[in-house]
Amino acid sequence: MSNSPSIITIGNFDGVHRGHQEILHAACRLAEKRDARVLAVTFDPFPVTVLRPEATPPKVASAEQRVEALKQYGADDVIVINPTPEVLSYEAPRFISLLREEHQAVGFVEGEDFRFGHKRGGDMTLLHQLGEEQGMDIRALPRVETRLSDQSVAPISSSLVRWLVGRGRVEDAAACMGRAYEIIGEIVKGEQRGRTIGVPTINISPDAYQGLITPMDGVYAGTAQLDNENQSWPAAISVGIKPTFGHDQLTIEAHLVGFKSDDPDALYGRMVRLSFDRWLRDQYPFPGVEELKLQLCRDIEAAESTHR
Repeated sequence: MSNSPSIITIGNFDGVHRGHQEILHAACRLAEKRDARVLAVTFDPFPVTVLRPEATPPKVASAEQRVEALKQYGADDVIVINPTPEVLSYEAPRFISLLREEHQAVGFVEGEDFRFGHKRGGDMTLLHQLGEEQGMDIRALPRVETRLSDQSVAPISSSLVRWLVGRGRVEDAAACMGRAYEIIGEIVKGEQRGRTIGVPTINISPDAYQGLITPMDGVYAGTAQLDNENQSWPAAISVGIKPTFGHDQLTIEAHLVGFKSDDPDALYGRMVRLSFDRWLRDQYPFPGVEELKLQLCRDIEAAESTHR
């Protein structure tokens, strides 16, 4: 960790949506002015997990995805704090003083509704006061709004992104996030039924979306990127319980349009980044395999057309 002065921004940053990105951009501008670095401070798990476990919502992104996105949008460094009971007991002024002293903070940039410290006792009024007393620049940013596909205008929040993804509204979620909703996970062996009907799929390990919000059951047009390869593939992504075959366990699988391999089994163990670009249809049982195959071909054509 660098010993240079820092501009700090604190938050859960779940999904690193466009509101978070505006905060990071403002922090970058202030850091340039103060010849400082941008330091994002976040928590894993989220404090609510410790304080009110029963109220813990599913996350928009994993901790690793969050750190990656924070750096992508401007953070020079990311500190991940474990919210132990001791940390959560810090009164608001002490929490800020500890960060200021440890990381040479010369400023803080937050959303206007930012709360911090024990029982969320600190707010932006207090942070401005501490900034004046300790010679720090304090910036408070208003919430960012977006127009959704139903023509409503809503302030962007992680809760809204979570609500949209859970209802399959992945295009609206992307409008809030500034990028498509993603799930990153290991490719595992499935039932290989797709191979037998000429529509092979990759199955994502359930560990990849444990604790995450998953899109509503359905079929989506998206993209797939294997490991860290530059090339991506149009993908028809299925989320659901495979009603045609009477399954009841959530499965996320994808057909990669145009992808060919001499050894499909070689994909097992590789990582894939699945981006959900557009909802295509509901999941529903088909009378038989032939009817299912015909629909899958239509799904693939729709997924491919999304990328033309």
